[in-house]
Amino acid sequence: MAITWNINSMDRDLKSGDHENIITTIHWTASDADSDGNTGSSYGSVGVTLVGTPKAYADVTESDAIGWAKDALGDQVAEIESNIANQISLMKNPITASGISW
Repeated sequence: MAITWNINSMDRDLKSGDHENIITTIHWTASDADSDGNTGSSYGSVGVTLVGTPKAYADVTESDAIGWAKDALGDQVAEIESNIANQISLMKNPITASGISW
């Protein structure tokens, strides 16, 4: 299993001092699925400081944004990915149930 990260949206300042189109927040999703169709996912937003973004906004790729988001999340990336794996594990091996007995 490999976690797939996607970028849903990015907020940016159109003009900040001498800079334009500075990305300030990245909205992301991360997900995975096993061969049996069990899935897990997480989503969130992270603030980034990219003054002088190394690329023109029009040239920023999703891969760039994923890297910036992961850098900003730091140690939380491992926690997010572990949580997704746990979601899938619990779907395969549930530890709780609900219902009525009659």
